[in-house]
Amino acid sequence: MSVHIVALGSECPGGVGPGDETTGPGQIQGGLLWSYLGHGARELDPNSVTPSRHPLNPAFMEYQSRVFGDVRVMVRDCPSWDLLDSDWASVRSILEQADIVVIKYSVNDKLAFQQVRNVYAPRLRPLLRHWGVPVILVAVGARLNDDGPPCTCPLCASDWSSCVPHSEGLQLSRDLGATYLELPSLNNFFVGRYFGSVLEYFMIQCLKQKAKERPDKRRGHRINEPRPPHLDQPARLPSVRVEESSFSQDLQWLLERGVQFADVAFYAGDSGKELGWAHASILCAVSPYFRQLLVGRQAWERPVSRCTCRDRDGPHSLLSTWDGGIDDLPRADGHPPGHLSRLVVKDPLLCLCLWETLMFLYRGAWEWEYLEEAIAEKLKNPLAVAQLIDRIRSFVGREKAPRETPTPRSQQGPLTLGSLFNSPLYSDVIFMVQGSVLPAHRAVLVARCDVMAAMFSGKYAEARSRVVPIHGVSSDTFLAFLEYLYTDTCCPASVLQAMAVLVCAEMYQVKRLQHLCEVCVCAYLQSMPSRELASTGISVIRLLKKAKCHNADQLYVWLLHFIANNYLIFSHKPDFLELSGFFKTSHFFYTLSGRQLHNFN
Repeated sequence: MSVHIVALGSECPGGVGPGDETTGPGQIQGGLLWSYLGHGARELDPNSVTPSRHPLNPAFMEYQSRVFGDVRVMVRDCPSWDLLDSDWASVRSILEQADIVVIKYSVNDKLAFQQVRNVYAPRLRPLLRHWGVPVILVAVGARLNDDGPPCTCPLCASDWSSCVPHSEGLQLSRDLGATYLELPSLNNFFVGRYFGSVLEYFMIQCLKQKAKERPDKRRGHRINEPRPPHLDQPARLPSVRVEESSFSQDLQWLLERGVQFADVAFYAGDSGKELGWAHASILCAVSPYFRQLLVGRQAWERPVSRCTCRDRDGPHSLLSTWDGGIDDLPRADGHPPGHLSRLVVKDPLLCLCLWETLMFLYRGAWEWEYLEEAIAEKLKNPLAVAQLIDRIRSFVGREKAPRETPTPRSQQGPLTLGSLFNSPLYSDVIFMVQGSVLPAHRAVLVARCDVMAAMFSGKYAEARSRVVPIHGVSSDTFLAFLEYLYTDTCCPASVLQAMAVLVCAEMYQVKRLQHLCEVCVCAYLQSMPSRELASTGISVIRLLKKAKCHNADQLYVWLLHFIANNYLIFSHKPDFLELSGFFKTSHFFYTLSGRQLHNFN
């Protein structure tokens, strides 16, 4: 197939007049379309001394290139509007053959723009609307003193008066029914990614239309080539659903049922009765008060109380540490013994509402209204409730009332464990991954991952060992996996890293992380322009196979639609023929919303 592009106008200030020399190759090779086509652009007759001319109208210079593998692009470029007046009938015949029309002008040449707007635009408007050809209006160059009153100095005032404002270019595009673009310069970024993305979109639409009009000449009718999947008007790519976060619920489960991994015990100060258990890593991550209480001083100062009794009204009068001369107790099920911190609760209100306070801290220390309701239901005294709320605020380091400094819910819960990620503080397990040492906390791993809970709770070697080797996963991938467990977020840097984390998430059965990786892969691929997608080294076909092998069903269906929507690009890939054998071996037949996706054969 081929695409014919007709370009009118000059992107350089001053343009080319009727008496100027237009045979110089630099005028075209430095232009917009030649820069977009890159090294593949060449004249029709490269051995000729002068540039190739159109036989009907010599004002048009011709050159060609190839895009999307084997799609031929023919460009007919006329750099001067004045040269078109000699034979307007031939101009009409050339425009009739155009698939895309590109009109260019320089924002620093206001006289040329006014000539186009007042003289040539009225003549082109009925032709373009009658033929229905897509038009791209491109303004090239950087303006001086744009969007504001002109400068008072003579030089700036002259510059301002000679520039074409954005509003006038936009109005011209509306009159012509064109897509309006502004390129401050002809560098690779603006030409390749900005102008190129718009031009490639219209080229793909043009190729699809030609394929429908001439089905007998389509490449898909060859015997050994797979055909595109049959989709009933895939207007939009299917959405990828992500499960809601269960971070707070996981930590709540840890408080309720994770006694096996608890290393902090609470006792009543008056009776010595045991009040409950907790996990030092969670308390230290959420509360700076517990961090100072449990980690702040050296071990040889025990069993002396850390409480400063002289400050009766301060936060230090609420709790104190106590060892009582008892050694560390062995854990059940053969687990190695760990240090057990014993905290004495000296405040009677905190003794009564310790469970509600711990539940509040474990769930992220943001549910102040629920905490106040739970405490009010238990104490039945508004004054006591206010006092206890004020003391709990000292745990989390808030000086103001929670209602005065509201924090969005999405910025609280998962961020509380971020300080523990890859930190040796209260770490009780070390992962060895490709020679890297990654500290972690069993309590967090057990609460966030069911496979980790079975690994550290059952009769496995990992449950009795402090050092756990990890095989088959790179250190960067496993570190990203641990980061999700601690922060409930995942931000892979590339498509390949997202797929690696997806495989790791499938290995440890963390479904939400797998969905987040699927969203990342889809976002990365969808943001690629067509030109970059055609030249990228990422094999979308291999991503499709890997998604199928690792139970990423949403990504698998999305990639099928993505390949079908960009069939002209992927059909020229060397690995595209592998789809036929892949679907034959997997007996592919999938139903999505009542629509069937058939084989590629």
